[in-house]
Amino acid sequence: MRRGRGVTRDIEVDYDEHATTVTGQEHEAAGVKAVMVSLQRSVKSMGPFRTAASLVRLNQRKGFDCPGCAWPEEHGGRKFAEFCENGAKAVAEEATKRVVTPEFFERHSITDLEGRPEYWLSQQGRLTHPMVLRAGDDHYRPIDWADAYRLIADELRALDDPDGAVFYTSGRTSNEAAFLYQLLVRSFGTNNLPDCSNMCHESSGAALTESIGIGKGSVTIADVTEADLIIVAGQNPGTNHPRMLSSLEKAKDNGAKIIAINPLPEAGLIRFKDPQKVNGVVGHGVPIADEFVQIRLGGDMALFAGLGRLLLEADDRAPGTVVDREFIADHCANFDEYERRTRAIDLDTVVEATGIDRVQLEQVARMLADSERTVACWAMGLTQHKHAVAMIAEISNLLLLRGMIGKPGAGLCPVRGHSNVQGDRTMGIWEKMPETFLSALDQRFGITSPREDGLDTVGSIRAMRDGRAKVFIAMGGNFALATPDTAVTEAALRNCALTVQVSTKLNRSHVVHGKTALILPSLGRTDRDVQASGKQQVSVEDSMSMVHLSRGSLHPPGEEVRSEVAIVCQLARELLGPAHPVPWETFNDDYDAIRDAIGAVVPGCADYNAKVRAPDGFQLPHGPRDSREFPTHTGKANFAVYPLEWVPVPEGRLVLQTLRSHDQYNTTIYGLDDRYRGVRGGRRVVFVNPADIAAFGLSEGSRVDLVSEFADADGGVSERRAKDFMVVPYSTPVGNAAAYYPETNSLVALDNVAEKSNTPVSKAVVIRFEPASAAEDLVSGSSWDA
Repeated sequence: MRRGRGVTRDIEVDYDEHATTVTGQEHEAAGVKAVMVSLQRSVKSMGPFRTAASLVRLNQRKGFDCPGCAWPEEHGGRKFAEFCENGAKAVAEEATKRVVTPEFFERHSITDLEGRPEYWLSQQGRLTHPMVLRAGDDHYRPIDWADAYRLIADELRALDDPDGAVFYTSGRTSNEAAFLYQLLVRSFGTNNLPDCSNMCHESSGAALTESIGIGKGSVTIADVTEADLIIVAGQNPGTNHPRMLSSLEKAKDNGAKIIAINPLPEAGLIRFKDPQKVNGVVGHGVPIADEFVQIRLGGDMALFAGLGRLLLEADDRAPGTVVDREFIADHCANFDEYERRTRAIDLDTVVEATGIDRVQLEQVARMLADSERTVACWAMGLTQHKHAVAMIAEISNLLLLRGMIGKPGAGLCPVRGHSNVQGDRTMGIWEKMPETFLSALDQRFGITSPREDGLDTVGSIRAMRDGRAKVFIAMGGNFALATPDTAVTEAALRNCALTVQVSTKLNRSHVVHGKTALILPSLGRTDRDVQASGKQQVSVEDSMSMVHLSRGSLHPPGEEVRSEVAIVCQLARELLGPAHPVPWETFNDDYDAIRDAIGAVVPGCADYNAKVRAPDGFQLPHGPRDSREFPTHTGKANFAVYPLEWVPVPEGRLVLQTLRSHDQYNTTIYGLDDRYRGVRGGRRVVFVNPADIAAFGLSEGSRVDLVSEFADADGGVSERRAKDFMVVPYSTPVGNAAAYYPETNSLVALDNVAEKSNTPVSKAVVIRFEPASAAEDLVSGSSWDA
């Protein structure tokens, strides 16, 4: 048996949180420094030849889609280097020459691996062989693929009910793999299909479905660059979506103004230096935000509602110049109720809730009133609040008020943070797929899909915790580290009879395991995928509903690594038997056959194989964007009316948001620096306003425990603790604080979720400080933090 290739020795990393240093934050994003960091990381991880072979194909028409964010490429010609710093880091992580072989697991017991930081785990490299951890054993050991499939099938068939299994999906999964995965799960008999969207943009989907009838954004990349006003709310493009900065720069070249709404002044929203332009190399770059609204956490709903009142009043002074009455009459419902509610909004309350003054509030309203083409962008800074759905609905209200949906250069733009999370949902990865989809699936394949709603992510954790779900299967991702309430989630996973992780690299979810555990190594976006009919290609969907092909070209890390499509198909054959009506072997051999099935089942995907082969792919239909048709219960776009909510700061407490460092992507830690915020060599830091530091009797560099507080069902207060964080003075609103996840996921209570979307509330966690506990056993994201 071939044991893989590449670097097989353990990769040691320095990880001393008490060596963390803090310098001044940066005031610009990208530039030559980003290029140098990208190349250094890539060469160190992949070597020079592999670096050249991968980066030259990244986001190119004949290349592969970035495994990072879902920001789209512009149509037509592509830049030679169509990637950002974090995209290059994502490729370096996936295409690394480092490998984790069976010998690695011989050297390292589970007990040993449990004590390793997540950063150390991720740096060991690509998984090369299927591995099993048997009940009572302390080492993963090799297992044949056939035996692995048989083990999974036996455990699934032993369940009392198919709903005793949970099938999780990350946003990295291709459309083809996602379509087959949900087909397997529904053929088995359950809709338990939680995904990473449940934890990030579910609030966007819930709000937009109510408002415009489709839970996706209503803009194209051309709309962004043609807008004359762009709102960027609750989002840090410089770190999380760096290629978006190029689009913002182009919009500014066309005369656009940009309003940044964020609790923190982020480098990417201050100035952008495009390394492919002269002014990005030797000049000062381009200022991004024309107006920076430093809002208090949770105050966005009040801001947008207050702006609505000011726009209505501006139209009173000049009737017909601000409110688009014709659009509202022809295409909207519930405006009268919205108008009554909004005119009653108290602007003093808005000032209190947002922390901004009346002068700035009126300035932003003037910018909105003067704009002829407005695009509103947002990300997880808005979606992870208790009142997130209402908050996003207020953004939609503002754009409906101005007639800014279904016209060029205008619309709603939720910016997805994972490369194909939107495509997974289109392909059926959702616990509540509509009857039209399920009926089409049944008709195409001769199966009977279950109709009862399944479990989302929070529901799945509860079911595993309570013993109602005993098998957990994850198609990608790092569930243990991505989810809230770390101690509860880890206990829930350990309560399972079997946990299965389909993964490219080692991560925390491999050491937080059920009584039996499997690791199944899969191909990544960069890897060449060859099946019986030849070299294969997969498809993905970006944030703006563009579907295009992705073609990996690098040699996989080992001969035992399988594609996600192959893993699903072979498991289905084992579980469902050779007489099952779905042609699993055909799908395994030729992905064109999968795309033909997608074309027959998924709305908007007719003639999928042909359309996806266009140079830039194709855009899925979107009634509100394309023709101002709104598939809501009223048949029109709906103004939403919610009572005003915000997040007051309790006496002696702070409200904490979790966020990424510049050197991470979701739960993947690329390094221990946050260059833009001036943090070097560590991650256990908490950013606090200097006035709050003084009020709590602390000083710069103090070490504290973060203790979160939640009202429990009995009327008391429950607490969670994250140990030993260094206090860092930062420009954040008084009463607010920020710290990195996953280190702070342990502070987010499982039952503290957004209304309607059930998304964990990670952007408004009430905390207090206590003197730091003993620093031993601080494993990033582990149960030691809880």
